[in-house]
Amino acid sequence: MNIKLMPRVEDIDVKDIKNANVIVIDMLRATSVIVTALSNGADAVIPVLEIEEAVEYRKQYKNSVLGGERKGVKIEGFDFGNSPLEYNTENISGKILIMTTSNGTRAIRGSIKASHIYIGSMLNGRAAAAKAADGSDVSIVCAGTLGRFSLDDFLCAGYIIDELLKIKCYELDDISFLAHNTYVENSSDVQSFLKNAKHYRYLESLGFKDDLDYCTKRGILDIVPQFRNGKIVL
Repeated sequence: MNIKLMPRVEDIDVKDIKNANVIVIDMLRATSVIVTALSNGADAVIPVLEIEEAVEYRKQYKNSVLGGERKGVKIEGFDFGNSPLEYNTENISGKILIMTTSNGTRAIRGSIKASHIYIGSMLNGRAAAAKAADGSDVSIVCAGTLGRFSLDDFLCAGYIIDELLKIKCYELDDISFLAHNTYVENSSDVQSFLKNAKHYRYLESLGFKDDLDYCTKRGILDIVPQFRNGKIVL
């Protein structure tokens, strides 16, 4: 069995995800939002690519909310932004979240040819690894940031690879090996390491320090959302 890592949306190759279990990561912050929203009682998350598409989808679902961002900032007219802390039980329980983000929703949609598409983050990394380790190859798709490599997603991938290797033996491709080593070397204090990430510093400059503290917590949620038939559900 193999683990392959795609460090950006643009690196997704159909041959590397076909017949594989894919774990999509955009830990700062789209996949952390998705995991949190569903953990707090959301019925489903519908990931879309464009703002206009999200607005049209809302017309189909009465009990829905719009969430998302562009360049880290809440979209004008949307109910919520891309902070997982907004998606508490009071705001999201029993509702459908229609979501569009700069990177994460593109990564989910771009993985459509996979056998299964699971949503991963630091928050549910252990559970995501356990779910994906069913005997199939595993491909990890990192969203990246606006077409560029993102250190935060890379480290999260290393964490999930570490959890996968605790379950079974896998052959790693070169970049998976590097991600795993990077995580192991910094596992004692991942947040201090991630302060080197440009996207981490950018979100901190926008005032999202509480989000960063939350998104770097490891293995605190046991759910594994799955994208199928256009929706992300448990």
